[in-house]
Amino acid sequence: MDNRVAIIGIIIENKEASTEVNEILHKYSKYIIGRMGIPNIRESINVISVIVDAPQSEISALTGKLGMIKDVSCKAVYSKI
Repeated sequence: MDNRVAIIGIIIENKEASTEVNEILHKYSKYIIGRMGIPNIRESINVISVIVDAPQSEISALTGKLGMIKDVSCKAVYSKI
């Protein structure tokens, strides 16, 4: 299966969800090629952008697990190549 490059945008609206988000990201760390986190944009809102190089199925699994966490929103944008 071919790898895809994608940017995953994560918004955390409750600081307590950060631990679970980080645990999931750690499990997928072999696919992560870059990560930037911006804490406290507005009160308790944190934003993380993660660049991955992974099979589409792994990216979908990662975003699905992140999206199931309470107070976390997540979307992926894929490269066209």
